[in-house]
Amino acid sequence: MAKLNALLVGAGGMGQAWAKNLAAFDEVRLAGWIDIRPKAAADAAEKLQINDVRTSDNLQTMLRAGGWDFVVDVTIPEAHHDVTIESLKAGLPVIGEKPMADTMDRARAMVRASETAGKLYMVSQSRRYDARQQSFIDLIRTNVGALGILNSDFYLGAHFGGFRDEMPSPLLLDMAIHTFDSARFISGADPVSVYCEEFNPPWSWYKGNACATAIFEMTGGLRYTYRGSWCSDGRHTSWQSDWRAVGPRGSATWDGQDEVLADEVVEQSGFQRKTTPHIGAAPPANFAAGIAGSLRDFVRALKTGSTPLGECHDNIKSLAMVFAAIESAHAGRRIDVRI
Repeated sequence: MAKLNALLVGAGGMGQAWAKNLAAFDEVRLAGWIDIRPKAAADAAEKLQINDVRTSDNLQTMLRAGGWDFVVDVTIPEAHHDVTIESLKAGLPVIGEKPMADTMDRARAMVRASETAGKLYMVSQSRRYDARQQSFIDLIRTNVGALGILNSDFYLGAHFGGFRDEMPSPLLLDMAIHTFDSARFISGADPVSVYCEEFNPPWSWYKGNACATAIFEMTGGLRYTYRGSWCSDGRHTSWQSDWRAVGPRGSATWDGQDEVLADEVVEQSGFQRKTTPHIGAAPPANFAAGIAGSLRDFVRALKTGSTPLGECHDNIKSLAMVFAAIESAHAGRRIDVRI
């Protein structure tokens, strides 16, 4: 079967991570690579020893040249709108890095462009492709039931340096999209409204607010709470957060790593109901995780017409949670989440 030709846009650290995954996947070929910095794509290809790839610093030129089956957008968030819309107008499906866009208006325009072109646009929420998270979801469905409470804690001392240190809302803008999207994926619920507070403790090395607490009302009456900090050194949670889910038949927890546990109620009497423990299933062998999982889901969708996890009409709901949380923090009141 012929390989699909990929045009990769962006040659920074994440662009190179995508290049490695494209090169390792036998159903695609990294045929073109673009970066607005002259020679950046060519230098990256040489560094990674990826041969037979056309490089350029101009997207329009490469789109006109043709020969591509899809575009991978790994540019900065501010560039996602233009790269995605130009590619869709050229008749090419697009898979892009998160977040979808730097504003909700731009994100909506990108969704409309996908509809107009009749081409797939998917956002790579790569952390959905985690076998341990799927094990947590399975325990909830089997042993806990429809959720009424979902909590996540995210605490890391992230000393990045660079642009994040200067961002106005570094935690919510740059990181929370992962956790918010996981909350939707784990619960199967969508956002309705949010009350959020942002703050920055005295020791923070960030200019903007690096901490946030939010409570979301979700469809079905679920309450999802988020507590996060990017300036908390020591006793770190995982990058996937630490989770607790509560439903009518019990509770489940996931430490964001390997510990996936549930207690299911087995007797309906007594001050504290008797429960029985369950342990999440071990990850299957050869599970395609992270970027590899996103890429495979996207290619499968191109070949079969299936709907991948990060399809734009769905993913914009996760992005809306981010901007609604920021709006709530600025307004000091509960805000409806507007898609």
